[in-house]
Amino acid sequence: MTEVLHELADRVVIVGSGLAGLMAALTLAPQPTVIITRAALGAETSSAWAQGGIAASMGADDSAELHVADTLAAGDGLCDPVVAASIIAEAPAAIAALERAGVRFDRNGAGALSLGLEAAHSRRRIVHAEGDGSGAAIVRALVHAVANTPSITVLEGYEARRLLLLDGERISGLLCATPKGMAALPTSRILLATGGIGGLFDATTNPVGNFGQGIALAARAGALLADMEFVQFHPTALDSRRRPLALVSEAVRGEGALLVNERGERFMAEVPGAELAPRDIVARAISAEIARGGRVFLDAREALGNRFTARFPVIDALCREAGIDPSSQLIPVRPAVHYHMGGVATDVNGRSSVSGLWVAGEAASTGLHGANRLASNSLLEAAVMGMRAARDMGSTAATSANMLSVHARPIVPDPSLVRPIASRHLGVLRNAGAIHGAIAALLPLAESEGAAADPAAVALLIAVFASLRTESRGAHARTDFPLKLKHTQRRTMRLPDALDIARSVIPYTFARSA
Repeated sequence: MTEVLHELADRVVIVGSGLAGLMAALTLAPQPTVIITRAALGAETSSAWAQGGIAASMGADDSAELHVADTLAAGDGLCDPVVAASIIAEAPAAIAALERAGVRFDRNGAGALSLGLEAAHSRRRIVHAEGDGSGAAIVRALVHAVANTPSITVLEGYEARRLLLLDGERISGLLCATPKGMAALPTSRILLATGGIGGLFDATTNPVGNFGQGIALAARAGALLADMEFVQFHPTALDSRRRPLALVSEAVRGEGALLVNERGERFMAEVPGAELAPRDIVARAISAEIARGGRVFLDAREALGNRFTARFPVIDALCREAGIDPSSQLIPVRPAVHYHMGGVATDVNGRSSVSGLWVAGEAASTGLHGANRLASNSLLEAAVMGMRAARDMGSTAATSANMLSVHARPIVPDPSLVRPIASRHLGVLRNAGAIHGAIAALLPLAESEGAAADPAAVALLIAVFASLRTESRGAHARTDFPLKLKHTQRRTMRLPDALDIARSVIPYTFARSA
Protein backbone atom coordinates (compact mmCIF):
# COMPACT_ATOMS: atom_id res chain seq x y z
CA MET A 1 0.00 0.00 0.00
CA THR A 2 1.29 3.46 -0.90
CA GLU A 3 1.16 6.12 1.80
CA VAL A 4 -0.09 9.54 0.69
CA LEU A 5 1.72 12.42 2.40
CA HIS A 6 -1.28 14.71 2.74
CA GLU A 7 0.51 16.96 5.25
CA LEU A 8 2.90 18.07 2.48
CA ALA A 9 0.25 18.47 -0.21
CA ASP A 10 0.40 21.30 -2.75
CA ARG A 11 3.93 22.40 -1.88
CA VAL A 12 6.58 22.86 -4.54
CA VAL A 13 8.61 19.62 -4.70
CA ILE A 14 12.27 19.67 -5.72
CA VAL A 15 13.94 16.37 -6.64
CA GLY A 16 17.69 16.58 -6.08
CA SER A 17 20.00 18.48 -3.76
CA GLY A 18 22.81 19.69 -5.98
CA LEU A 19 23.42 23.34 -6.83
CA ALA A 20 20.27 23.79 -8.96
CA GLY A 21 17.95 22.21 -6.40
CA LEU A 22 19.43 24.00 -3.40
CA MET A 23 19.36 27.40 -5.10
CA ALA A 24 15.76 26.82 -6.18
CA ALA A 25 14.67 25.98 -2.64
CA LEU A 26 16.41 29.03 -1.17
CA THR A 27 14.95 31.30 -3.87
CA LEU A 28 11.43 30.02 -3.16
CA ALA A 29 11.68 30.84 0.56
CA PRO A 30 9.52 31.64 2.49
CA GLN A 31 7.15 29.66 0.27
CA PRO A 32 6.82 26.10 1.67
CA THR A 33 9.01 23.71 -0.32
CA VAL A 34 9.97 20.04 -0.11
CA ILE A 35 13.37 18.67 -1.20
CA ILE A 36 13.51 14.98 -2.09
CA THR A 37 17.00 13.47 -1.93
CA ARG A 38 18.07 9.82 -1.98
CA ALA A 39 21.19 10.54 0.07
CA ALA A 40 22.07 13.13 2.67
CA LEU A 41 21.40 16.72 1.61
CA GLY A 42 24.05 17.73 -0.93
CA ALA A 43 25.74 14.32 -0.90
CA GLU A 44 26.22 12.14 -3.99
CA THR A 45 25.81 15.18 -6.25
CA SER A 46 28.04 16.11 -9.15
CA SER A 47 27.88 19.73 -7.95
CA ALA A 48 29.76 18.84 -4.78
CA TRP A 49 32.49 17.15 -6.83
CA ALA A 50 33.08 20.09 -9.18
CA GLN A 51 36.64 21.39 -9.02
CA GLY A 52 37.01 24.35 -11.37
CA GLY A 53 34.30 26.80 -10.35
CA ILE A 54 31.73 29.04 -12.02
CA ALA A 55 32.33 30.81 -15.32
CA ALA A 56 31.43 34.49 -14.95
CA SER A 57 32.73 37.51 -16.88
CA MET A 58 33.81 39.49 -13.81
CA GLY A 59 37.30 40.62 -14.89
CA ALA A 60 38.18 44.14 -16.04
CA ASP A 61 39.26 42.80 -19.46
CA ASP A 62 36.18 40.60 -19.86
CA SER A 63 32.56 41.00 -20.92
CA ALA A 64 29.39 38.96 -21.27
CA GLU A 65 29.78 39.25 -25.04
CA LEU A 66 33.21 37.58 -24.94
CA HIS A 67 31.86 34.86 -22.67
CA VAL A 68 28.98 34.22 -25.09
CA ALA A 69 31.40 34.08 -28.03
CA ASP A 70 33.53 31.45 -26.26
CA THR A 71 30.40 29.47 -25.34
CA LEU A 72 29.11 29.46 -28.93
CA ALA A 73 32.52 28.44 -30.29
CA ALA A 74 32.79 25.50 -27.88
CA GLY A 75 29.16 24.50 -28.61
CA ASP A 76 30.13 23.86 -32.24
CA GLY A 77 27.12 25.41 -33.95
CA LEU A 78 24.32 23.99 -31.81
CA CYS A 79 24.01 26.51 -28.95
CA ASP A 80 20.88 28.63 -28.78
CA PRO A 81 22.51 32.09 -28.88
CA VAL A 82 19.54 33.82 -27.25
CA VAL A 83 19.48 31.36 -24.35
CA ALA A 84 23.26 31.53 -23.98
CA ALA A 85 23.27 35.32 -23.85
CA SER A 86 20.46 35.44 -21.29
CA ILE A 87 22.04 32.91 -18.90
CA ILE A 88 25.54 34.36 -19.19
CA ALA A 89 24.23 37.90 -18.56
CA GLU A 90 23.00 36.72 -15.15
CA ALA A 91 26.37 35.33 -14.05
CA PRO A 92 27.31 38.31 -11.83
CA ALA A 93 23.89 38.18 -10.17
CA ALA A 94 24.30 34.44 -9.56
CA ILE A 95 27.69 35.00 -7.91
CA ALA A 96 26.16 37.69 -5.71
CA ALA A 97 23.25 35.42 -4.75
CA LEU A 98 25.63 32.62 -3.81
CA GLU A 99 27.65 34.99 -1.66
CA ARG A 100 24.49 36.12 0.12
CA ALA A 101 23.74 32.45 0.78
CA GLY A 102 27.10 32.10 2.52
CA VAL A 103 29.53 31.01 -0.20
CA ARG A 104 33.00 32.50 0.24
CA PHE A 105 34.78 32.74 -3.10
CA ASP A 106 38.57 33.03 -3.30
CA ARG A 107 39.89 36.58 -3.52
CA ASN A 108 43.31 38.08 -4.18
CA GLY A 109 45.34 40.35 -1.92
CA ALA A 110 43.44 43.39 -3.14
CA GLY A 111 40.10 41.82 -2.24
CA ALA A 112 38.99 41.20 -5.84
CA LEU A 113 37.71 37.84 -6.98
CA SER A 114 40.51 35.47 -7.94
CA LEU A 115 39.78 34.33 -11.50
CA GLY A 116 41.10 31.12 -13.08
CA LEU A 117 41.62 30.17 -16.73
CA GLU A 118 40.21 27.01 -18.28
CA ALA A 119 40.10 25.44 -21.73
CA ALA A 120 38.49 27.39 -24.58
CA HIS A 121 38.04 30.53 -22.47
CA SER A 122 39.65 33.65 -23.93
CA ARG A 123 39.84 35.34 -20.52
CA ARG A 124 40.39 34.42 -16.89
CA ARG A 125 36.80 34.14 -15.65
CA ILE A 126 36.50 31.07 -13.43
CA VAL A 127 35.29 32.15 -10.00
CA HIS A 128 36.39 29.50 -7.50
CA ALA A 129 36.27 28.67 -3.80
CA GLU A 130 38.87 26.86 -1.68
CA GLY A 131 41.15 26.41 -4.69
CA ASP A 132 40.00 23.33 -6.59
CA GLY A 133 37.33 22.47 -4.02
CA SER A 134 34.75 24.88 -5.44
CA GLY A 135 31.82 22.48 -5.70
CA ALA A 136 32.21 21.14 -2.19
CA ALA A 137 32.56 24.64 -0.72
CA ILE A 138 29.50 25.93 -2.59
CA VAL A 139 27.28 22.97 -1.73
CA ARG A 140 28.40 23.00 1.91
CA ALA A 141 27.39 26.65 2.28
CA LEU A 142 24.03 26.11 0.56
CA VAL A 143 23.25 23.02 2.65
CA HIS A 144 23.86 25.11 5.77
CA ALA A 145 21.56 27.82 4.42
CA VAL A 146 18.81 25.31 3.60
CA ALA A 147 19.08 23.72 7.05
CA ASN A 148 18.45 27.16 8.54
CA THR A 149 15.44 27.99 6.35
CA PRO A 150 12.21 26.94 8.14
CA SER A 151 10.10 26.90 4.96
CA ILE A 152 12.14 24.04 3.45
CA THR A 153 11.31 20.44 4.39
CA VAL A 154 14.04 17.95 3.51
CA LEU A 155 13.16 14.28 3.01
CA GLU A 156 16.43 12.33 2.99
CA GLY A 157 16.48 8.72 1.89
CA TYR A 158 13.56 9.32 -0.49
CA GLU A 159 14.00 8.33 -4.13
CA ALA A 160 11.67 9.56 -6.87
CA ARG A 161 10.24 6.68 -8.92
CA ARG A 162 7.46 8.11 -11.08
CA LEU A 163 5.79 11.40 -11.92
CA LEU A 164 2.02 11.16 -11.46
CA LEU A 165 -0.20 12.81 -14.05
CA LEU A 166 -3.79 14.01 -13.98
CA ASP A 167 -5.64 12.92 -17.14
CA GLY A 168 -2.25 12.00 -18.57
CA GLU A 169 -1.43 15.66 -19.16
CA ARG A 170 -0.34 17.57 -16.07
CA ILE A 171 1.58 16.89 -12.89
CA SER A 172 -0.51 15.72 -9.94
CA GLY A 173 2.12 14.18 -7.69
CA LEU A 174 5.36 12.30 -7.17
CA LEU A 175 5.76 8.64 -6.29
CA CYS A 176 8.76 7.92 -4.05
CA ALA A 177 10.51 4.97 -2.47
CA THR A 178 11.17 5.76 1.20
CA PRO A 179 12.90 3.93 4.07
CA LYS A 180 9.43 2.76 5.15
CA GLY A 181 7.99 1.83 1.74
CA MET A 182 6.30 3.67 -1.10
CA ALA A 183 4.86 7.16 -0.63
CA ALA A 184 3.12 9.71 -2.84
CA LEU A 185 3.34 13.49 -2.55
CA PRO A 186 0.34 15.37 -3.96
CA THR A 187 1.66 18.39 -5.86
CA SER A 188 1.09 20.25 -9.11
CA ARG A 189 4.61 21.72 -9.27
CA ILE A 190 7.78 19.64 -9.47
CA LEU A 191 11.36 20.64 -10.25
CA LEU A 192 13.72 17.88 -11.38
CA ALA A 193 17.32 18.75 -10.49
CA THR A 194 18.70 15.22 -10.52
CA GLY A 195 22.05 15.63 -12.28
CA GLY A 196 23.61 13.68 -15.12
CA ILE A 197 24.07 10.24 -16.69
CA GLY A 198 27.66 9.26 -15.82
CA GLY A 199 26.52 6.16 -13.95
CA LEU A 200 25.55 4.59 -17.28
CA PHE A 201 29.27 4.21 -18.09
CA ASP A 202 32.14 2.31 -16.49
CA ALA A 203 34.54 5.27 -16.73
CA THR A 204 32.98 8.39 -15.24
CA THR A 205 33.86 11.25 -12.90
CA ASN A 206 30.23 11.43 -11.69
CA PRO A 207 28.60 9.67 -8.73
CA VAL A 208 27.91 6.15 -10.01
CA GLY A 209 24.29 6.34 -8.85
CA ASN A 210 23.55 9.12 -11.35
CA PHE A 211 22.11 7.31 -14.36
CA GLY A 212 19.77 10.02 -15.63
CA GLN A 213 16.91 9.54 -13.17
CA GLY A 214 15.36 12.90 -13.99
CA ILE A 215 15.44 12.18 -17.71
CA ALA A 216 13.81 8.79 -17.13
CA LEU A 217 11.09 10.30 -14.93
CA ALA A 218 10.31 13.03 -17.44
CA ALA A 219 10.51 10.69 -20.45
CA ARG A 220 8.08 8.20 -18.91
CA ALA A 221 5.69 11.14 -18.31
CA GLY A 222 5.82 12.14 -21.99
CA ALA A 223 8.26 15.06 -21.83
CA LEU A 224 10.18 16.22 -24.87
CA LEU A 225 13.90 15.37 -24.81
CA ALA A 226 16.68 17.22 -26.64
CA ASP A 227 20.29 16.69 -27.75
CA MET A 228 20.57 13.30 -26.05
CA GLU A 229 23.48 12.15 -28.22
CA PHE A 230 25.89 14.72 -26.80
CA VAL A 231 27.83 13.12 -23.92
CA GLN A 232 30.93 15.02 -22.86
CA PHE A 233 34.01 13.00 -22.00
CA HIS A 234 36.36 15.00 -19.80
CA PRO A 235 39.80 14.47 -21.31
CA THR A 236 41.76 14.29 -18.06
CA ALA A 237 40.37 11.90 -15.48
CA LEU A 238 43.06 10.43 -13.23
CA ASP A 239 43.91 7.02 -14.72
CA SER A 240 43.81 4.82 -11.62
CA ARG A 241 41.86 1.93 -10.10
CA ARG A 242 39.56 4.32 -8.25
CA ARG A 243 35.86 4.23 -9.20
CA PRO A 244 34.40 6.61 -10.03
CA LEU A 245 37.49 8.12 -11.60
CA ALA A 246 38.90 11.24 -9.99
CA LEU A 247 38.87 14.42 -12.07
CA VAL A 248 42.01 16.39 -12.86
CA SER A 249 40.49 19.80 -13.53
CA GLU A 250 41.09 21.77 -16.69
CA ALA A 251 42.37 24.50 -14.41
CA VAL A 252 45.60 22.49 -14.06
CA ARG A 253 46.16 22.94 -17.79
CA GLY A 254 45.05 26.54 -17.39
CA GLU A 255 48.00 27.03 -15.05
CA GLY A 256 50.40 25.68 -17.69
CA ALA A 257 50.46 21.88 -17.32
CA LEU A 258 51.19 20.06 -20.59
CA LEU A 259 49.84 16.86 -22.14
CA VAL A 260 52.48 14.34 -23.19
CA ASN A 261 52.46 10.70 -24.29
CA GLU A 262 54.67 7.90 -22.99
CA ARG A 263 57.40 9.07 -25.40
CA GLY A 264 57.36 12.56 -23.90
CA GLU A 265 55.78 14.07 -27.04
CA ARG A 266 53.40 17.03 -26.79
CA PHE A 267 50.78 15.62 -29.17
CA MET A 268 48.50 18.67 -28.71
CA ALA A 269 51.18 21.24 -29.51
CA GLU A 270 50.11 21.85 -33.13
CA VAL A 271 46.35 21.81 -32.44
CA PRO A 272 44.69 25.28 -32.22
CA GLY A 273 44.43 26.03 -28.53
CA ALA A 274 46.88 23.21 -27.73
CA GLU A 275 46.19 21.84 -24.22
CA LEU A 276 43.37 24.38 -23.81
CA ALA A 277 41.43 23.34 -26.92
CA PRO A 278 37.74 22.47 -26.36
CA ARG A 279 37.12 19.29 -24.38
CA ASP A 280 35.82 17.22 -27.29
CA ILE A 281 38.98 17.87 -29.30
CA VAL A 282 41.33 17.06 -26.41
CA ALA A 283 39.34 13.93 -25.46
CA ARG A 284 39.52 12.56 -29.01
CA ALA A 285 43.25 13.26 -29.21
CA ILE A 286 43.92 11.44 -25.93
CA SER A 287 41.67 8.55 -27.00
CA ALA A 288 43.68 8.21 -30.20
CA GLU A 289 46.93 7.96 -28.22
CA ILE A 290 45.46 5.29 -25.97
CA ALA A 291 43.92 3.40 -28.93
CA ARG A 292 47.37 2.90 -30.48
CA GLY A 293 48.56 1.33 -27.21
CA GLY A 294 50.10 4.47 -25.73
CA ARG A 295 49.59 6.30 -22.46
CA VAL A 296 48.92 9.96 -21.73
CA PHE A 297 50.12 12.14 -18.87
CA LEU A 298 49.77 15.65 -17.53
CA ASP A 299 53.12 17.25 -16.81
CA ALA A 300 52.76 19.98 -14.18
CA ARG A 301 56.33 19.79 -12.92
CA GLU A 302 57.66 22.95 -14.55
CA ALA A 303 54.46 25.01 -14.59
CA LEU A 304 53.51 24.40 -10.95
CA GLY A 305 56.09 22.24 -9.21
CA ASN A 306 55.94 22.77 -5.45
CA ARG A 307 52.99 25.18 -5.85
CA PHE A 308 50.72 22.33 -6.94
CA THR A 309 49.57 21.42 -3.43
CA ALA A 310 48.57 24.97 -2.52
CA ARG A 311 46.73 25.69 -5.79
CA PHE A 312 45.08 22.28 -6.19
CA PRO A 313 44.82 20.66 -2.74
CA VAL A 314 42.00 18.26 -3.70
CA ILE A 315 43.71 17.02 -6.86
CA ASP A 316 47.00 16.74 -4.99
CA ALA A 317 45.36 14.49 -2.40
CA LEU A 318 43.72 12.35 -5.10
CA CYS A 319 47.04 11.93 -6.90
CA ARG A 320 48.84 10.97 -3.71
CA GLU A 321 46.07 8.46 -2.95
CA ALA A 322 47.10 6.82 -6.26
CA GLY A 323 50.79 6.96 -5.32
CA ILE A 324 51.66 9.99 -7.48
CA ASP A 325 53.42 13.19 -6.40
CA PRO A 326 52.11 15.69 -9.00
CA SER A 327 54.79 18.25 -8.13
CA SER A 328 57.56 15.92 -9.31
CA GLN A 329 55.88 13.11 -11.28
CA LEU A 330 53.76 12.79 -14.40
CA ILE A 331 50.00 12.40 -13.81
CA PRO A 332 48.41 9.56 -15.85
CA VAL A 333 45.10 10.63 -17.41
CA ARG A 334 42.33 9.25 -19.63
CA PRO A 335 38.92 10.46 -20.88
CA ALA A 336 35.83 9.71 -18.79
CA VAL A 337 32.16 10.61 -19.00
CA HIS A 338 31.78 13.92 -17.22
CA TYR A 339 28.70 15.82 -18.41
CA HIS A 340 25.59 15.41 -20.54
CA MET A 341 24.61 18.30 -22.80
CA GLY A 342 21.31 16.60 -23.59
CA GLY A 343 18.33 16.16 -21.34
CA VAL A 344 14.76 17.30 -20.86
CA ALA A 345 13.98 20.15 -23.25
CA THR A 346 13.11 23.33 -21.34
CA ASP A 347 12.44 26.99 -21.99
CA VAL A 348 14.39 29.87 -20.45
CA ASN A 349 12.52 29.44 -17.17
CA GLY A 350 13.06 25.70 -16.88
CA ARG A 351 9.56 24.69 -18.00
CA SER A 352 9.32 21.34 -19.75
CA SER A 353 6.65 20.28 -22.24
CA VAL A 354 4.68 18.65 -19.38
CA SER A 355 2.43 21.06 -17.50
CA GLY A 356 3.64 21.48 -13.93
CA LEU A 357 7.13 20.05 -14.56
CA TRP A 358 10.28 22.16 -14.45
CA VAL A 359 13.84 20.87 -14.94
CA ALA A 360 17.14 22.59 -14.08
CA GLY A 361 20.83 21.76 -14.07
CA GLU A 362 22.40 18.86 -15.94
CA ALA A 363 19.09 16.99 -16.29
CA ALA A 364 17.82 19.81 -18.53
CA SER A 365 18.74 20.80 -22.06
CA THR A 366 18.32 24.56 -22.39
CA GLY A 367 20.43 25.15 -25.48
CA LEU A 368 23.24 26.85 -23.56
CA HIS A 369 25.84 24.13 -24.16
CA GLY A 370 25.13 23.04 -27.72
CA ALA A 371 27.20 20.07 -28.86
CA ASN A 372 29.98 20.60 -26.31
CA ARG A 373 29.86 22.41 -22.95
CA LEU A 374 32.36 25.17 -22.23
CA ALA A 375 34.28 24.54 -19.02
CA SER A 376 32.59 25.78 -15.80
CA ASN A 377 29.38 26.83 -17.58
CA SER A 378 27.64 23.92 -15.82
CA LEU A 379 27.59 25.41 -12.32
CA LEU A 380 26.66 28.76 -13.86
CA GLU A 381 23.65 27.24 -15.59
CA ALA A 382 22.66 25.29 -12.48
CA ALA A 383 22.63 28.42 -10.32
CA VAL A 384 20.89 30.67 -12.83
CA MET A 385 18.29 28.14 -13.95
CA GLY A 386 17.62 26.94 -10.41
CA MET A 387 16.73 30.51 -9.45
CA ARG A 388 14.73 31.13 -12.63
CA ALA A 389 12.70 27.94 -12.22
CA ALA A 390 12.01 28.84 -8.59
CA ARG A 391 10.70 32.27 -9.49
CA ASP A 392 8.51 30.81 -12.22
CA MET A 393 7.17 28.05 -9.97
CA GLY A 394 6.56 30.50 -7.18
CA SER A 395 4.38 32.65 -9.42
CA THR A 396 2.40 29.64 -10.67
CA ALA A 397 -0.70 28.86 -8.64
CA ALA A 398 -0.93 25.40 -7.07
CA THR A 399 -3.84 23.17 -8.09
CA SER A 400 -5.22 20.36 -5.92
CA ALA A 401 -4.72 16.77 -7.09
CA ASN A 402 -6.56 13.51 -6.36
CA MET A 403 -4.10 11.01 -4.86
CA LEU A 404 -6.48 8.37 -3.48
CA SER A 405 -5.49 5.29 -5.49
CA VAL A 406 -1.76 5.08 -6.09
CA HIS A 407 0.00 1.71 -6.21
CA ALA A 408 3.48 0.71 -7.33
CA ARG A 409 6.07 -2.03 -6.95
CA PRO A 410 9.24 -0.93 -5.12
CA ILE A 411 11.75 -1.85 -7.84
CA VAL A 412 15.20 -0.35 -7.23
CA PRO A 413 16.75 0.93 -10.49
CA ASP A 414 20.04 -0.78 -11.31
CA PRO A 415 22.25 0.45 -14.18
CA SER A 416 24.79 -2.39 -13.89
CA LEU A 417 23.41 -4.26 -16.94
CA VAL A 418 23.53 -1.07 -18.98
CA ARG A 419 27.11 0.05 -18.20
CA PRO A 420 28.97 -2.48 -20.38
CA ILE A 421 26.64 -1.76 -23.30
CA ALA A 422 26.96 2.03 -23.12
CA SER A 423 30.70 1.88 -22.44
CA ARG A 424 31.37 -0.39 -25.41
CA HIS A 425 29.05 1.17 -27.99
CA LEU A 426 28.50 4.83 -27.03
CA GLY A 427 31.99 6.06 -26.20
CA VAL A 428 34.20 8.87 -27.49
CA LEU A 429 34.20 7.45 -31.05
CA ARG A 430 31.04 5.92 -32.53
CA ASN A 431 29.84 4.29 -35.74
CA ALA A 432 26.62 2.78 -37.09
CA GLY A 433 27.52 -0.77 -36.11
CA ALA A 434 28.25 0.18 -32.51
CA ILE A 435 25.20 2.41 -32.20
CA HIS A 436 22.85 -0.21 -33.65
CA GLY A 437 24.42 -2.82 -31.39
CA ALA A 438 23.58 -0.61 -28.42
CA ILE A 439 20.00 -0.18 -29.59
CA ALA A 440 19.52 -3.93 -30.04
CA ALA A 441 20.85 -4.66 -26.55
CA LEU A 442 19.06 -1.81 -24.77
CA LEU A 443 15.56 -1.98 -26.26
CA PRO A 444 14.43 -5.18 -24.49
CA LEU A 445 15.77 -3.84 -21.20
CA ALA A 446 14.04 -0.48 -21.65
CA GLU A 447 10.72 -2.17 -22.42
CA SER A 448 10.95 -4.56 -19.48
CA GLU A 449 9.62 -4.04 -15.97
CA GLY A 450 12.93 -4.93 -14.37
CA ALA A 451 15.50 -2.92 -12.44
CA ALA A 452 17.41 -1.99 -15.62
CA ALA A 453 14.38 -0.44 -17.37
CA ASP A 454 14.91 3.23 -16.53
CA PRO A 455 18.71 3.27 -16.98
CA ALA A 456 18.28 1.38 -20.25
CA ALA A 457 15.65 3.86 -21.47
CA VAL A 458 18.06 6.76 -20.94
CA ALA A 459 20.94 4.96 -22.68
CA LEU A 460 18.59 3.95 -25.50
CA LEU A 461 17.62 7.59 -26.03
CA ILE A 462 21.31 8.47 -26.35
CA ALA A 463 21.77 5.69 -28.91
CA VAL A 464 18.70 6.59 -30.99
CA PHE A 465 19.64 10.27 -31.11
CA ALA A 466 23.20 9.25 -32.04
CA SER A 467 21.93 7.04 -34.87
CA LEU A 468 20.06 9.97 -36.40
CA ARG A 469 22.99 12.42 -36.30
CA THR A 470 25.00 11.35 -39.34
CA GLU A 471 27.89 13.75 -38.79
CA SER A 472 30.62 14.49 -36.27
CA ARG A 473 29.96 17.57 -34.16
CA GLY A 474 31.17 18.52 -30.71
CA ALA A 475 31.06 15.59 -28.31
CA HIS A 476 29.37 13.34 -30.91
CA ALA A 477 32.11 11.88 -33.11
CA ARG A 478 31.38 9.20 -35.72
CA THR A 479 34.15 7.41 -37.57
CA ASP A 480 31.71 6.60 -40.40
CA PHE A 481 30.61 10.25 -40.71
CA PRO A 482 33.73 12.25 -39.77
CA LEU A 483 32.59 15.56 -41.32
CA LYS A 484 30.12 18.18 -40.15
CA LEU A 485 26.95 18.82 -42.10
CA LYS A 486 26.62 22.37 -43.41
CA HIS A 487 23.09 22.72 -42.11
CA THR A 488 22.13 21.15 -38.80
CA GLN A 489 19.91 21.83 -35.83
CA ARG A 490 19.02 20.60 -32.38
CA ARG A 491 16.79 17.52 -32.34
CA THR A 492 13.89 16.88 -29.95
CA MET A 493 11.94 13.67 -29.44
CA ARG A 494 9.70 11.87 -26.97
CA LEU A 495 10.42 8.40 -25.61
CA PRO A 496 7.62 6.60 -27.54
CA ASP A 497 9.02 7.94 -30.82
CA ALA A 498 12.51 6.78 -29.84
CA LEU A 499 11.17 3.31 -29.03
CA ASP A 500 9.51 3.14 -32.46
CA ILE A 501 12.79 4.08 -34.15
CA ALA A 502 14.67 1.50 -32.06
CA ARG A 503 12.23 -1.25 -33.07
CA SER A 504 12.77 -0.39 -36.74
CA VAL A 505 16.56 -0.54 -36.32
CA ILE A 506 16.70 -3.99 -34.72
CA PRO A 507 15.74 -6.08 -37.80
CA TYR A 508 18.33 -4.12 -39.82
CA THR A 509 20.98 -4.81 -37.17
CA PHE A 510 20.26 -8.53 -37.11
CA ALA A 511 20.26 -8.69 -40.93
CA ARG A 512 23.67 -7.02 -41.06
CA SER A 513 25.11 -9.48 -38.51
CA ALA A 514 23.66 -12.62 -40.17
